[in-house]
Order: sequence, then C-alpha cells, then structure tokens
Amino acid sequence: MHKLASAVLFGCSLLAAGIAHAQTAPVAPPHVGRHASTPEDIRAIEKVVADFQAALIAKDVKLLSSLMLHTNILFASPADDGFIKKMRDTTDVHFDGVAQAGYIAFANFIKREPLRTEEKFYNVKITQDRHVAWVNFDYEFLVDNKLSNYGVEAWQMVKRDGEWKILSVVWSMHPASEAGK
Repeated sequence: MHKLASAVLFGCSLLAAGIAHAQTAPVAPPHVGRHASTPEDIRAIEKVVADFQAALIAKDVKLLSSLMLHTNILFASPADDGFIKKMRDTTDVHFDGVAQAGYIAFANFIKREPLRTEEKFYNVKITQDRHVAWVNFDYEFLVDNKLSNYGVEAWQMVKRDGEWKILSVVWSMHPASEAGK
C-alpha cells in the first residue's frame, strides 16, 4: 500500500507542477504570429514549388538553377552522427556531414540520370513574412517511378528584385527500404 500511496502522491505532484507551469506561461503579445504576407507572394512561392517539381521531371536544369538565389546555396541532407564519426575516424577529421557540391551535384545528377526523376511533395506549409519565406513539406523522391528515398524537406526563400528565390534546401533522407516499416 505504501508504494501505491507514493505513486499517487508523485502523480499529484506532477499534475500540480504542470498546472502551475501552464498558469505561468507567458501570453504572446499581439504581434507574435502576425506576418506581412500577401496572396500574390504566396502564389509566387507556390509557382517556385511547382516549377521545381516540373524541372526535375523535364530534366530542365536551367529552369532549376533559375529558382536558386545562386548555385552555392546550402543544398544538403546532413549526415547523422554515426556517419560523421566514421568519416572523421577514417577519412577527414573536419567532416561535418554536409556535402560541398550541394546544388551543383544535384543538378548534375538530374541532368545525367537517364531515368525519369520526380519529387512529390505532401503537407506543404508556406510561411512568408515580408521578403523571407519558409516552405516545409514531406517528400518522396522517385527514380523511374520507383521510390528512391523520402523524408522531410525545408526551404528558406528570399525575394530579390521582385522574384522569389530558394536560399537553402535541407532535408532528411530515409531509404525506400524503410518506407513499409
């Protein structure tokens, strides 16, 4: 009975602490969450998303490059800690898990891959505030209409000279073999 009483007392203590924390959480001021966004900008960002997908299917690397702020943007699926450790132990003590070639390597892959490539986006969320925006989504990358990998992808975008450009692309990557698990 002593253990039951202790467990109940502990549970009540956690509940009381949670209630106290909820009561002391700050209320956000009115400007938090208020973004300077326009329907025209959202449509322009959606067009960049659609053009990105179309460029992959058409293997139009010129269109793809026109969507980027420049070719040296951060464009990477950062490696996990295990792979980083392996590379540091065997090859490069400075390896940080972010490939240098980034966008250029991706564009070359798209251009040289003889099979159809496509990236499908799901749960797309666009957040825009003035001249910056974020596009977040779940994705599937297909080669020859077969799942190659999937994960979560995030773009940072910036409006330059009246046009929305991709400033960075970062994604997680799971091999197709994990899709059914």
